[in-house]
Amino acid sequence: MSEKKPELSDAMKRKLESKKFSKNPILGTKFTIAISSAKGGVGKSSFATNLALALKKIGLKIGLLDADIYGPSVPKMFGITEKPKSDGQKLEPILKYDIQCMSIGFLTDQQTPMIWRGPMVTSAIKTFTQKVNWQNLDFIIVDMPPGTGDTQLTFSQEIKIDGAIIISTPQEVALLDVKRGIKMFDKLGVKILGLVDNMSYFLGDDGKKYNIFGKGGVKKTAEEFKKEFLCEIPINPEIGKFGDEGKPLVEANSDHEISKIYINLARKIKEIYL
Repeated sequence: MSEKKPELSDAMKRKLESKKFSKNPILGTKFTIAISSAKGGVGKSSFATNLALALKKIGLKIGLLDADIYGPSVPKMFGITEKPKSDGQKLEPILKYDIQCMSIGFLTDQQTPMIWRGPMVTSAIKTFTQKVNWQNLDFIIVDMPPGTGDTQLTFSQEIKIDGAIIISTPQEVALLDVKRGIKMFDKLGVKILGLVDNMSYFLGDDGKKYNIFGKGGVKKTAEEFKKEFLCEIPINPEIGKFGDEGKPLVEANSDHEISKIYINLARKIKEIYL
């Protein structure tokens, strides 16, 4: 008759769990900030690129990692068409607007679809976090894909994320997915810095605010989950215009009212970490 195995103590369980999900920082960086939402089409990439530039504007060294393997946006938004150099061991990030950048879009043709299964996506993410020569960065901003899948799990379980910012429009259909994303990060032990209400309203020529996607939903969600509500960013045609031209708004016009929102948020992030 076999002996009954002893029960593990709570301390031993915690120790084993910490080994299982040992999180490593991205070499060459001080802090990693993920820009996320479980919903697509809410402006994560516009937000990530403009926040990276805002952090640069206040004197910090910044990297921008486009982690959306299936739909990379950074090459277009930063106007980058060149391929990164490599010494056979590591890729060199591409420097644009004094931001160190990396994206799967730098390695493939713009119209080539990434028809990859999960393990290939995970491998690409590990390459971008372990085999890119990021140099002396204060922050690396990670533009996450929509959903709660392989990329999110890889980052949350294996990479030291110092904070996540959740982006959403105020409409309820977007917030349903966003709530799932919040619960995912909470469950995986990733600190959420707060929520941003993107495309919050449109300011007409008459000076009135038009709440195209509803009003107050993101702030209510922040209160529901006891998270900080960081800011509102209105809809403005110039955000899309400058993004399409490869020079995001904060770089094109740092005195724009929306650019000032990003710069104020950048200062808040600097105060938290530095």
